[in-house]
Amino acid sequence: MHEIALLLEDRDAPAANGATFDRLNPVTGDIASRAAAAQIADAKRAADSAAAAFPAWSATGPNARRAILLKAADILASKAKQFTELMAAETGATAGWAGFNVHLASGMLREAASMTTQISGEVIPSDKPGCIAMALRQPAGVVLSMAPWNAPVILGVRAVALPLACGNTVILKASEICPGTHRLIAECLREAGLPPGVLNVITNAPEDAPELIETLIAHPAVRRINFTGSTRVGRIIAQVAAKYLKPALLELGGKAPMVVLDDADIDAAVAAAGFGAFMNQGQICMSTERIVVDERIADAFVAKLATKAGSLIAGDPRKGNTPLGSLIGADAATRIQSLISDAVGKGGKVVAGGRSEGTLMSAAVIDRVNSSMRIYGEESFGPVVCVVRVNGVDEAVRVANDTEYGLSAAVFGRDIARAFDVAKRIESGICHVNGPTVHDEAQMPFGGAKASGYGRFGGKAGIAEFTELRWITIETGPQHYPI
Repeated sequence: MHEIALLLEDRDAPAANGATFDRLNPVTGDIASRAAAAQIADAKRAADSAAAAFPAWSATGPNARRAILLKAADILASKAKQFTELMAAETGATAGWAGFNVHLASGMLREAASMTTQISGEVIPSDKPGCIAMALRQPAGVVLSMAPWNAPVILGVRAVALPLACGNTVILKASEICPGTHRLIAECLREAGLPPGVLNVITNAPEDAPELIETLIAHPAVRRINFTGSTRVGRIIAQVAAKYLKPALLELGGKAPMVVLDDADIDAAVAAAGFGAFMNQGQICMSTERIVVDERIADAFVAKLATKAGSLIAGDPRKGNTPLGSLIGADAATRIQSLISDAVGKGGKVVAGGRSEGTLMSAAVIDRVNSSMRIYGEESFGPVVCVVRVNGVDEAVRVANDTEYGLSAAVFGRDIARAFDVAKRIESGICHVNGPTVHDEAQMPFGGAKASGYGRFGGKAGIAEFTELRWITIETGPQHYPI
């Protein structure tokens, strides 16, 4: 069992009243981590600490910030074994998924380090004689960052790295499901020499989250919010942020479609679908959830996808001998089974998998899904993908867009111009031609549309989210006024 403390003012601290909460291993039911259950006083202390650290950190030169972030990247990479153990215990993740998390997250820290000298402005011509007008980007202030459990190292690092690079101070509200994993990210930054108070970490019992989050958003020093998680919770965050007029960057749920046109390379599409739908048990915001395939090639595609899915077996992640690990909990397995039963009852055909044992569920494929089935529209967030057969490009685009979500998408076709045209017609923040829906790079503008949220992480798009754009003028001559 891992004991997890709050990080306040560079100190490991218990909750104000000594309260703790337990996160259980989803496979064994044992206690994976026991974390401090922060109280309102702790939340205020975290915000006050970040506010006190802001003046010095925002004035720190870009190369000094860069050096700390680069050192943190190396430290994080060196702790791969610890992250792997924590992710297996808290989330049931495989060693392969944990290793990928560490690899990409260390790259995100390096990319954030490179952006410290890219926070630029411009001189804008003014009609006023003797006036030099500039648009400058400056650190916004304290950033409240909230990261989820499903890719905990990647998304935990993404929540804090660029805000820190831009000169902001940060409060990381760790996920209740992986408090130890998120707390270890902060330890890497602290070891790298991040000054006291620049990064504070709050862990909390699930029942305390609503009051704690509103307390943090309401704090006068908090100027930006970023949240990655479910659309249900994202709507609540957006409403609270709007109440206090605080800008929020929201990356929420998804129902990513993969369109397979009639001229697609079927083997390439199957390989991408297998990865996109089932990596990390389908528990990725970009996971392929609907495959929209042209009727003319559907039989061949489904047969090959069923074979691929049949090889993707789930097992205890601690043994490391299966491609899939555990679902996040028994309730997830129950929910996914309910979606499958509903689809089968309405004419869907299970061509691979479909059963679960506890929190272990191997890859499943449901063919001949239609809009009357819950799985057509509801985010499954598990190792099950549905196949919707269509006739022609226009119907494929219509079905791909027939969802409240709009995060990631993919289109497969040998005629690149045609496939690219389809990609432009899909309503999503991200779309890949002849590549899987699951694809992330630190320098890319990452985010969604519709119920998948708004705003963008990554690169210069991310800089715009975490800085204040100011208009500043310098008058160089005598002024003349009409009155």
